[in-house]
Amino acid sequence: MDYNRLLITAALPYANGPVHIGHLAGCFLPADIYARYQRAQKRDIKFVCGSDEHGVPITIRAMKEGITPQQVVDKYHALIKESFEAMGISFDIYSRTSNKVHHETSQAFFKKLYDDNLFEERESEQYYDEEKQVFLADRYIVGTCPVCGNENAYGDQCEKCGSSLSPEQLINPHSALSNSKPVKRKTTHWYFPLNKYEQWLKEWIVDGKKDEWKANVYGQCKSWLDSGLQPRAMTRDSNWGVPVPLPGAEGKVLYVWFDAPIGYISATKELTPMWADYWQKEDTKLVHFIGKDNIVFHCIIFPAMLKAHGGYVLPDNVPANEFLNIEGDKVSTSRNWAVWVHEYIKDFPEQQDVLRYVLCANAPETKDNDFTWKDFQDRTNSELVSIFGNFVNRAFVLMHKLCNGKVPKLHEGIMDDADRALIEDIKNAKTLVESDIENYKFRDGLFEVIDLARKGNKYMQDKQPWIVAKSLEENPEAQKQIDNCLHLCLQLSANLAILANPFLPFTARKMCHMMKVVDRMLEWENAGKINLLNVGYPLRAPELLFRKIEDEEVKAQVEKLHANLVKSQAEQAAAKPAAAKPAADANAKPAPVANDKNEIVYDDFAKVDLRVATILQAEKVEKADKLLKLELDLGFEKRTVVSGIAMHYKPEDIVGKQVVVVANLAPRKMRGIESKGMILMADNSDGKLVFVSPADNTAPGSEVK
Repeated sequence: MDYNRLLITAALPYANGPVHIGHLAGCFLPADIYARYQRAQKRDIKFVCGSDEHGVPITIRAMKEGITPQQVVDKYHALIKESFEAMGISFDIYSRTSNKVHHETSQAFFKKLYDDNLFEERESEQYYDEEKQVFLADRYIVGTCPVCGNENAYGDQCEKCGSSLSPEQLINPHSALSNSKPVKRKTTHWYFPLNKYEQWLKEWIVDGKKDEWKANVYGQCKSWLDSGLQPRAMTRDSNWGVPVPLPGAEGKVLYVWFDAPIGYISATKELTPMWADYWQKEDTKLVHFIGKDNIVFHCIIFPAMLKAHGGYVLPDNVPANEFLNIEGDKVSTSRNWAVWVHEYIKDFPEQQDVLRYVLCANAPETKDNDFTWKDFQDRTNSELVSIFGNFVNRAFVLMHKLCNGKVPKLHEGIMDDADRALIEDIKNAKTLVESDIENYKFRDGLFEVIDLARKGNKYMQDKQPWIVAKSLEENPEAQKQIDNCLHLCLQLSANLAILANPFLPFTARKMCHMMKVVDRMLEWENAGKINLLNVGYPLRAPELLFRKIEDEEVKAQVEKLHANLVKSQAEQAAAKPAAAKPAADANAKPAPVANDKNEIVYDDFAKVDLRVATILQAEKVEKADKLLKLELDLGFEKRTVVSGIAMHYKPEDIVGKQVVVVANLAPRKMRGIESKGMILMADNSDGKLVFVSPADNTAPGSEVK
């Protein structure tokens, strides 16, 4: 270790809504595991975070809810902070960027760069909403991503593919305020010359961090550098944010990605008068925990800012995670497709460690992973309950039954190979978990903890002290075998508490209570030892560490997810005409005439076999921009249908969707694929095709009459 103090940061969440489990899995849980481990090592650390309260999502939320931006951030800052506390995320401080100290710190940072003549003042044309009479920040501009085709990409970033964008790159851009097409108007801003730091960044990242940073982090940074860096505006036209500290700059604020990372500095200032030790002394190790959508800002833009300012340490590592999907679909706050942390806490009281365990065991460390409630249930019941909890419970129950409720003696003279092997397993577990956490492999570290409990279960099952106890009348010496088994099982339990503490802090504290020891036992130096519990020391009766998750609970959560989605879609559909009205009045297609086709008789209609089907798979047809190949479940059979909806829907967005199919349409080959049927679609006022679907979940194959 070549550092004397450690500064750990977790990405500042936008205070425009609650936090969901994707946020936890992405950066907050890994950061907390790392921080708890470092504290157990008795190292000098500070773990800082806070709410990002100046982003455009704040003002958008304020408009949606009909309240002020300040009311938005006050509401959601409190909710986010409570959610983190309930989940045991152990920040040393959870601050907010609306605080006075943050405004002063970020303004002073900007002024230092300005006084050093590092900014380029430019007059440029920016997008302007003529209806609302405001300049549009990048996030107020929505359009189609040129990289992945996402129709809801922002002017600064596509949250679907992670690409950083500019408004000029968007296809069909429109204002998020009025839905009208923005125009260009002249305005003045201050640009940070990122291009002047390109060579330094290449030397620092490509030459210096290639073997230290995760492949996804290094790869994204190198791609950016290879593409060439450009000056970036560090101010915006807005009345919400940190005011630009210059004369004549009224109505301009600092760009959110300029002031937000400085929030780490201002939060440390709030936390301790010794803040400069953690930011400006070279023997500090700075680690940023983030999601993959924030890599560029933390690895290129913020380090360049720190370098330009001078006097600050640079990040040693930025262990970014990928994204966590839910039930096979991407998390979407706009569609309410998310598991919200505050709701989980209400639905599963005192089960925080269960969620921490599942999110870590299934962490998206190297690729996007999927959270499902069935996996949540399986991991809880088969791993936490059946392996970890079962071992600890059996050890305590048998101690009370066979050893008078006290820690038995270890009789070294009769130890066998199994005893010695278990002792080595305990010692090795410390080394393995330690190495994994130090290298940001938290999923592997957690596996080693569970694996140690698994080895304890096997050891106990092989020793069978409850069977040996039946021979005590004939062979009193057999008590020594029982003592040895349970002594080692109890010492292993104490080690499990230490090793699990970074991952499962609530469980570790409960185990300390059962063992009648203070939390100081959880210090890392005690791991690997087999003398943690004194011989003859009475221990409390066991408490169940975990409970089984029942089928009804899982079913209720899945139904809740889908109910939230349907409700959100209905609300958006109800709100859409009002939001789109200005554009629709001038440009909307005329409503279809009711009788614009030849009249038919009932016998003609009766020939059409309409069936409900569920889309099982969807993929694009090669060399056909408009076609998707769909695999449908019709209940009585699986069927392939080619549909011309590729310009309106992405394949991954429609899997699981129920549709109505003309099931008796004669087969037809399209691009070499035999299509057996046709999906019914409607053309809305915006020219977008929408599915004709049953209102409620309906069995595939049901006839539409």
